[in-house]
Amino acid sequence: MKFPIKNTISRRTFLITSLIVIVITTVAVFILSNLITQITEKSNEEIAQRSFLKKYEVLQQEFGRLLEQKKNVQEVLKISNDQNIINNLTVLNAIQLSNPVILCNWFQINNGTIYTNDTEKGSFQKHLNLLVDPSDKDENSSILLKQGDTLIWRNYFKIKKDDATTIRYGYDIDLKKLHDYFALIDGNAPNYAFVFDQNGTCIFHPEAEKNGKNIFDFTSLNPSDTLITNKSGFNETVALSEYLQLDVIRFVKPLKLEGINWYVCINFPKMIADENVNKVKQHASAIYLITTFILVFIFYLFNRANRKEYLEKEALVSDKNNLLLENEKVHKENALIQLQQLKEQINPHFLFNTLNSLYMLIDVDAPKAKKFTLNLSKIYRYLIDPPQENIVPLSDELSFIEQYIFLQMTRFNQELQFSIEIDDDSGLIKNIPYLSLQICIENVIKHNLATIESPLKSRIIVKKDAVFIINNLQKKTSVEQSNNFGLKYLQSIYNYYSKKDFKTFEENGEFVCILPLID
Repeated sequence: MKFPIKNTISRRTFLITSLIVIVITTVAVFILSNLITQITEKSNEEIAQRSFLKKYEVLQQEFGRLLEQKKNVQEVLKISNDQNIINNLTVLNAIQLSNPVILCNWFQINNGTIYTNDTEKGSFQKHLNLLVDPSDKDENSSILLKQGDTLIWRNYFKIKKDDATTIRYGYDIDLKKLHDYFALIDGNAPNYAFVFDQNGTCIFHPEAEKNGKNIFDFTSLNPSDTLITNKSGFNETVALSEYLQLDVIRFVKPLKLEGINWYVCINFPKMIADENVNKVKQHASAIYLITTFILVFIFYLFNRANRKEYLEKEALVSDKNNLLLENEKVHKENALIQLQQLKEQINPHFLFNTLNSLYMLIDVDAPKAKKFTLNLSKIYRYLIDPPQENIVPLSDELSFIEQYIFLQMTRFNQELQFSIEIDDDSGLIKNIPYLSLQICIENVIKHNLATIESPLKSRIIVKKDAVFIINNLQKKTSVEQSNNFGLKYLQSIYNYYSKKDFKTFEENGEFVCILPLID
């Protein structure tokens, strides 16, 4: 019969075609995955460089503001005469001293009286010998001094008003106060920086006690790293951070300001960039494996169907095709049912909501979007590594719930109000069921209305032997069906540890949940 011969040829053609399709598709997915990973790595590198340049601009601007006094003095001298020059410079001194980082300032006309404004009465006069700067012959000098426990950055310059009048001017900057100031204006940046001079002396560092020390002694930075030979104007390396104790992308660039020869080193955590790349690699690998599995599975199904067709008689071909179509329809319906059940088990609403909130933040508030992403990452690290005994220290649970609350408040904005009150510190070292605070806060949001006019207010109060979660009652008229799995879970944990104080109740328009602490 010709039917089996035709069927054999068709089967061989199908096998070859299917294998070619599988190979081509697998190679295409693999190449595409690598391209996505490369693009992500390049994007992360660009993000790190943009972060570096932004930080550099902030430092250059702030240090530049501290060095503007010479220009201000020159402007004052233009409008001053011999009768009012002292008064004008004294006013200028007072204005500069309003800056909290300025410790004191002084000026001297020719070799006459030294006029000074000192934040600490008399202290500058005690160090009068330092006013005779060894570099007096220079137009500008910038030196570091130590007065007691205070590290000072002293700037000195000399200006000739005319042939007969020479103005010597100097001012001291408290590096500790400068450190505190930078912590306020740039505390949320995803990087950190330190500034040092050509000898390696640290002028500014996130750890204030490092100021005045040699940067080459306590970091992996070498003097050769300050030699800029490329067109970009900065050096970029990967090094171990002495401050964060992890790998960082390190940028070194000269600080271009008049009268100083300093360098800025800005460090961007490599972990942030690597996390993005690793996630893309994981997703790309998952796509690659799933696609390969689907293709192999489809190949198997079609091969099996073709073999059955080969074994059947010619008279049953039409019936068999109909049966195969019905069978495929049933498989498809079963697959849809199983997929729906899987979605319900995973319950991805929280992930979808947080991703939507992140999407909205990216263009509106980039720094907050970064903080949002880091908190989401920390939350999932906490979720994927549950403790063996299902209890954790209260301090860990509070850190987790703060990150969770930040995500929820970002999503709901002013509709939610949260507070954490610690009445007794001794409770922080005790244990609490894993995810207990998250279960309670999630139930509060799930069962109550929250609007701008009537915000939903929740308080977490830490006492010596228990944690109280209290919220105002604004019950929804209809809520989604719940099996109370969270409360049953908490009750089972407390029963295991023989704790009988776990309870929930309504009182005076508030809902109260008491979580006993476990020693």
